[in-house]
Amino acid sequence: MATSRVGWFEIPVIDMNRAKLFYEQVFGIKIHEQQFGDTKMGWFPFSDDPEAKGSSGSLVQNTSFYIPSTNGTLVYFSSPGIDDELQKVEAAGGKVLQKKTLINEDIGFMALFLDTEGNRIALHSNA
Repeated sequence: MATSRVGWFEIPVIDMNRAKLFYEQVFGIKIHEQQFGDTKMGWFPFSDDPEAKGSSGSLVQNTSFYIPSTNGTLVYFSSPGIDDELQKVEAAGGKVLQKKTLINEDIGFMALFLDTEGNRIALHSNA
């Protein structure tokens, strides 16, 4: 593998409508749903452009395989400045766990929040 980058992520949810509304409000995006048998997925926006940075993923509802957790893998969403998203978290039904914090001058800033499903999620920005 020439690079070590995330190719996809999935965030477990209990209530797809609630989770979808939360992420749409916090990030100002539209999440599209699709059903695959017992699994419901809510797709985050993505680009087919090979030059686009980052990866995409989805919300996933299937109580047999996906259980929200504050102790599992931590997904970092890139942000232009963190403050804009953080101020929307609580209004959307989540909870800010760690305010914008400097990691170091070279790496930038991070913050943590709890989504409506009980997942710990992070934000990262250079500013």
